[in-house]
Amino acid sequence: MGNNRVNIAVLGCGHWGQNLVRNFNSLGVLSAVCDPFEKGRARARELAPSVRIVEQTQDLIQDSSIQAVAIATPAETHYTLASQALAAGKDVFVEKPLAINYYQGVSLNAQAIQAGRILMVGHLLEYHPAVIRLKQLIDNGDLGKINYVYSNRLNFGKIRIEENALWSFAPHDIAVILRLIGEEPLEVTCSGGSYITPNLADVTVSCLHFRTGVRAHIFVSWLNPFKEQKLVVVGTRKMAVFNDTLKDDKLVLFDQHVDLSERQPVLQKGPADVIPLSAEEPLRSECEEFIRSIESRRLPLTDGKSGVRVLRVLQACQISLQLNGRPTQISDIRETE
Repeated sequence: MGNNRVNIAVLGCGHWGQNLVRNFNSLGVLSAVCDPFEKGRARARELAPSVRIVEQTQDLIQDSSIQAVAIATPAETHYTLASQALAAGKDVFVEKPLAINYYQGVSLNAQAIQAGRILMVGHLLEYHPAVIRLKQLIDNGDLGKINYVYSNRLNFGKIRIEENALWSFAPHDIAVILRLIGEEPLEVTCSGGSYITPNLADVTVSCLHFRTGVRAHIFVSWLNPFKEQKLVVVGTRKMAVFNDTLKDDKLVLFDQHVDLSERQPVLQKGPADVIPLSAEEPLRSECEEFIRSIESRRLPLTDGKSGVRVLRVLQACQISLQLNGRPTQISDIRETE
């Protein structure tokens, strides 16, 4: 779907950036890659031997022939690089988190709107066929009224020293839950523990309370002995499980609910159905969405506003975490500090 009208540069060819390089190159829109480390530049040369490889980000941000940049650098650099790229008149894709606090995200989104530029955030799971299908099932009423959602994102590593596990892992889960529920929570609580680096949580549990009565919790940790990426949605009619660590059968619908008989709860257990999913790679779909947005000037699914909503919940969770789990109102997180 790529063509000569779109030129995208990728900033960062490390652990995740190399996947963006691979996809944008195969889509025919990659014009340059920047990485400050020789290892990253060498990897870029392997993946995209015909594109320009540079060491300094400014070489690409100030290059007027490049329409858009995709930023896959450490989270603490996202705000500065995205702001510079927007100021240079470029459309911008930023890996999650959009920024390292809510106020930076608000500023970036306002800058993009003012400049008439596309700002897109890499909430990859919103492009996952299982999440898209699950959203359809919820909207169609297959699960009934949604009561409860929980999400576990656990692994041993990758341990970071700049951002805590909440900001590193939970953006994906918050983005998906907000998309599925279709609203922001009223209140959050978050508690956790720091065991490796002082004051940098390695484990957090966040609880979200929505106006409609839905509750959700998100458990993230990089100190877990095994990898788990599981989302469970409990409705009044059926329950859904999205297990992203499985190779197949990632989305299963359980025909299970509770009836009341003479004021006594009665468990109703029906069959479990594997939901067939399309085979598209989520990252490929995400990259195609960015290209479509550049070409059509239509906002992407995960636009700047969407990224800011996720940051607002993260910011509230961070405040609650610092207050040892005290409930924090989303309305307390305003656009200026």
